[in-house]
Amino acid sequence: MVNDFRILYDIVGSAVIVVVTGLATEGLGRLFRTLARRAGARPNVLSSIRDGLRLIWVAVSVAAVVTFTGLASQLTVLTISGVAGLLISLSLQALFSNMVSGLLLLQDKAVRLGDVIEYGGVKGTVIRVALRNTWVRTEKGEIAIIGNSSLTNGPLVNYSAVPRFAAEFGD
Repeated sequence: MVNDFRILYDIVGSAVIVVVTGLATEGLGRLFRTLARRAGARPNVLSSIRDGLRLIWVAVSVAAVVTFTGLASQLTVLTISGVAGLLISLSLQALFSNMVSGLLLLQDKAVRLGDVIEYGGVKGTVIRVALRNTWVRTEKGEIAIIGNSSLTNGPLVNYSAVPRFAAEFGD
């Protein structure tokens, strides 16, 4: 009888863990997708965010259930999840840097569609600002795709922003 109660306890506890982590991941997903939509992300970026968070949800749920049921010690789960987190963060470091930089470029209004900019010897008109990169049509008609983290690290010259920023800063 006690063994049956322990099995039922493990099943219910595991279900609660999966539901709670799923709700938390869904909330994070909505936040990230809202930010990405405001930044002008395309649908494939939104689905990538959703898929990535689902993968994280599964990994966290499995680790929590394995620890909760006693199949693995907390130290083992922490070690494996720490190594996995390190590998994932190192492999996606450039992507996250470009995405955060893209959000900051849009929030700061440093670059808008139609602005004439110059970066690293490339001068042209901004035709697309995405989360990871900014597209610039040069005077020769070529398209230069520049990573957003590169633009934020500068030096970036925005010839079109002078009137916009002069009005904002009172010059």
